[in-house]
Amino acid sequence: MKKIGILASYNGSGFETIQKAIEDKILDAKVVVIITNNSSAGVLEKAKKYEIDSFIINSKLFPDENLKITNILKEYGCDYIFLSGFMKKIEKNMLKIFENKIINTHPAILPSIYGGAGMYGHFVHEAVVKNGEKKSGVTIHYVNENYDEGEKILIKELLLDENETAQSLENKIKELEKIAIVEAFKKVLEEI
Repeated sequence: MKKIGILASYNGSGFETIQKAIEDKILDAKVVVIITNNSSAGVLEKAKKYEIDSFIINSKLFPDENLKITNILKEYGCDYIFLSGFMKKIEKNMLKIFENKIINTHPAILPSIYGGAGMYGHFVHEAVVKNGEKKSGVTIHYVNENYDEGEKILIKELLLDENETAQSLENKIKELEKIAIVEAFKKVLEEI
């Protein structure tokens, strides 16, 4: 059984998707640790609910926060790390230690102008709608040194309605993302 570590800055909805798939025996894995950089992150309550060890690691508490996060992930024997709305760039040492083991979800089809620094959450959906795109989607990818440029694991697409708003698109993408996260982890876990 593979061990998954979660890095989250807010609510960790992607973590809950993975946890549910594990409980439903869709994924043969276990979330072993959750790390957040935000002391008021909703994911901390979720960690408590599922009895998963959690840590608050940020530069205010730990000047060497990246080293601390990497060491915790190693200590817990994480085979994969999932970024569930983690709003910090992953540094080079962690990328080297966990090469092709850090997985992120992006709420658009990559590569595109809807990826990169500053392109996350509602900013993506606003830009997609404003530009009159006919489709959008979700990309699950490995993390490398550049935002949203890592090797793709899976892409899921959807068509936009004529009267699509950023909010309606965000709601659709969140539902599609749940499916994509589980399918991507199934694919990754079965490749081993």
